Amino acid sequence: MPEVIKRYVKYVDYVSEKFGRLAMYSVVLMIGVLILNAFTRNILNIPLSWCVEMAQFILAGYYFVGGPYSMQLGDHVRMDLLYDRYSDKTKAKIDVFTSFFLMFYLVCLLIGSISSTMYAIEYGQRKFSQWNPSMIPIKVIMVCAIVLMLLQALSIFFKDFAKANGKAIQ
Repeated sequence: MPEVIKRYVKYVDYVSEKFGRLAMYSVVLMIGVLILNAFTRNILNIPLSWCVEMAQFILAGYYFVGGPYSMQLGDHVRMDLLYDRYSDKTKAKIDVFTSFFLMFYLVCLLIGSISSTMYAIEYGQRKFSQWNPSMIPIKVIMVCAIVLMLLQALSIFFKDFAKANGKAIQ
């Protein structure tokens, strides 16, 4: 593999790992928000209308930003009915083939998320609730995460392509 591809793989894996670790810590933030909600609602008898929705936003960010890291680690869902029986080289060839479907899906998802984000920005979209938060931040996070997922999918494609040809990229 050319050196530029090796550097690309290394850089994208590094970025995915850092954002994935950030996503892991966001769970602690979400738990803190939910504990605050339980405390104020049950102990102080002051229900906070924004806590549950904030926890939902944090959880959505967790899924979005943690996806590329999960993909990098190979912890995503895979049909192992026949796949586990193949050699590493054959698995890599299958993964190279299926990468095109994944990237097509991610490009479609990216187009839709950009359109949705532009709509949110143009019309100042807000969630219809008592808290009424702006939807722009979570939609921007969604677009950025899908871009990172697409970059990570390309990185994995390069690794699988190299493995299928008998040369691993580390």
